[in-house]
Amino acid sequence: MIGLGLEGSANKLGVGVILHPPKGGPAQILSNIRHTFVSPPGEGFLPKDTAKHHRTWLVRLIRQALTEAGVAVGDVDCICYTKGPGMGAPLHSVAVSARMLSLLWDKKLVAVNHCVGHIEMGREITGAQNPVVLYVSGGNTQVIAYASQRYRVFGEALDIAVGNCLDRFARTLNLSNDPAPGYNIEQMAKKGKHLLDLPYTVKGMDCSFSGILASIDILAAKFEKDPTGWVDEVTGNAVTREDFCFSLQETVFAMLVEITERAMAHVGSSQVLIVGGVGCNERLQQMMGMMASERGGGVYATDERFCIDNGIMIAHAGLLAYKTGFATSLEDSTCTQRFRTDEVSIKWRD
Repeated sequence: MIGLGLEGSANKLGVGVILHPPKGGPAQILSNIRHTFVSPPGEGFLPKDTAKHHRTWLVRLIRQALTEAGVAVGDVDCICYTKGPGMGAPLHSVAVSARMLSLLWDKKLVAVNHCVGHIEMGREITGAQNPVVLYVSGGNTQVIAYASQRYRVFGEALDIAVGNCLDRFARTLNLSNDPAPGYNIEQMAKKGKHLLDLPYTVKGMDCSFSGILASIDILAAKFEKDPTGWVDEVTGNAVTREDFCFSLQETVFAMLVEITERAMAHVGSSQVLIVGGVGCNERLQQMMGMMASERGGGVYATDERFCIDNGIMIAHAGLLAYKTGFATSLEDSTCTQRFRTDEVSIKWRD
């Protein structure tokens, strides 16, 4: 079976074509195309501008994906699209396009949960069997484990997602959004040495990032106004902008490691799978790896092709559901900004 996947829940527009061999075996990625809406430095991406970007690029990306995959329209079994969660206007642009293709090509529609797409693609690429999943992105922060045909949420962000926290601080520093604000924070953090005192907010299995962001924003504003008086109390060396990025990363990632370890202990798992855009961060992978190795386990993660939002993950998760007999009627082919991971019935797993 061959599935075409359309993803556009935020500023990444992705189109992917995937093949599930008829006799089983690993999925074959035939194409995985992506185009990103990049806003000016110091600004976020507005829903209306992002939706316009998706409408402008979607048709050419679909053509490019089919050409690269070497498949014709007749070879495609179903059209998979992101139902949610995500930003309303971009989601709507992709949903309308999916309905158009379904009618134009006479293909079945499959609505896919964005979070489940990340998890299933991560499992497929890494080979992780039954891991605790840390899903970290610009819009979501969840610790997840599978049980009884549901991905159960053990802990999550109580306010803003960790990726949103990092992205918004990149705006505070007026960093470029190309290729991504979180990536640019990561590169600056690699040069930081001094750990600033920031709030550490873990509440049971949940985290809060808004207070940390507010605190470091205040400190950064004071620093930008007069950087000369900032000295590390321990070393006596001058504090830099890189130290701010370093401190923010170290603090929020430590929080994520703590709640992930607690979930691992609860379910008795030794595997951690990191998915979502923030999962590309090498420091997060390193910190999580240190924790997992101390428990006799390991970390599974993918590179930017699959961590960052992409169409192939939607195609893969959609095709898994389609093979169980699931399809979305035209009347039900809506999109929603709120679509929880644990709402989806995972019929393709035992």
